Amino acid sequence: MTSIHQFCVDGLEGEQIDFAAFAGKKILVVNVASECGYTPQYQQLQELYVHFGDHLTVVGFPCNDFGGQEPGDGADIRQFCNRRYGVTFPLAAKVQIAGAHPHPIYRWLTTLAENGHSNSTVSWNFQKYLLDENGRLLAVFSPACDPFDSSLLAYLEIQ
Repeated sequence: MTSIHQFCVDGLEGEQIDFAAFAGKKILVVNVASECGYTPQYQQLQELYVHFGDHLTVVGFPCNDFGGQEPGDGADIRQFCNRRYGVTFPLAAKVQIAGAHPHPIYRWLTTLAENGHSNSTVSWNFQKYLLDENGRLLAVFSPACDPFDSSLLAYLEIQ
């Protein structure tokens, strides 16, 4: 079994996001969109990132696959996230998740044979994948799962 730490992805502004740099922290991977009913979750994701920053990182993957709810380019997405939610957690370049050719990191996240945990299907924007400090998949949370839901916070050892 491999780890998410094997991946480097393009960042929203052309930088590289190297998942190996997050070794020792839990990682919450979320496919995000600016025009979704779940878009206000950006606020809570940012709060998690700030509050638990020593032990958790959040990485957002903008995606237009679900309802065409992320139509903008990188500059539009960054401006929206900064202006509306003050997002400082890493954002990847817009990716494809659904269909025959998902981004390799999403193929890994959704395939038991690759992640060693489970098969899953990304059902909509703001689906969450939580990984442990070694980059192994721990849990998958539905888009409707609030980032402060007790089922997610239990993995962060919050009382």
